[in-house]
Amino acid sequence: MRTMPAPLPDRRDLIADTAIATVAAAGLRGLTHRAVDTAAGLPAGSTSYYFRTRSALISACYLRLAALTVTDVDRWEEEHGTPDPDSAAEALAALLHHWLTTGRERQLARFELSLEATRRPELRAGLETGGRAARARAAALLASLGAPDAEQAADLLVA
Repeated sequence: MRTMPAPLPDRRDLIADTAIATVAAAGLRGLTHRAVDTAAGLPAGSTSYYFRTRSALISACYLRLAALTVTDVDRWEEEHGTPDPDSAAEALAALLHHWLTTGRERQLARFELSLEATRRPELRAGLETGGRAARARAAALLASLGAPDAEQAADLLVA
């Protein structure tokens, strides 16, 4: 029986992941469409086809970072079930450890992108849209743990 190869990542996700890695390694000054094409092994012009402007590419980074964060939380919950407060604290510590060690690249990019949004108001919408999904997921989890004001707690947790 022939096994099917693993599916290729969505081209937009591949580009966003590569852009995140580029921002983490070279800062926003290093983020160009050409740099992402080269790092992703794509033909020249591919990144520009999917994300016409640099602002669109930066917004894609915000959205992808949020999606990856939600996926990390969902994966933990699938493996461990709905947590109690103690296991939730342990899970949060484990996620933070992951994000600051093996997942450090994402954190570096997140910090760089967040700082840029403070200087460029046109980027704030992408940052807010990306953060909305992570805050909603955190609020749902905190509500399931009995947090008195889950939305406010989620805002503080995700900030």
